[in-house]
Amino acid sequence: MAVPKRKVSKARRDKRRSSVWKLEAPAIIRCPQCNEFKLPHRVCKACGYYNGREVIKKEA
Repeated sequence: MAVPKRKVSKARRDKRRSSVWKLEAPAIIRCPQCNEFKLPHRVCKACGYYNGREVIKKEA
């Protein structure tokens, strides 16, 4: 059975438990056309606009 040979120091333990490697929430912005929330650098699902131009034709 595996048993630690030495005590793990508090610094080493806390480095492992730190939030350095944990995921962050995705950035969400408002669409300038319709004010719906969307991911940056993506076409808006609500209105179909990207960078001020209509990319996808959406029904009104």
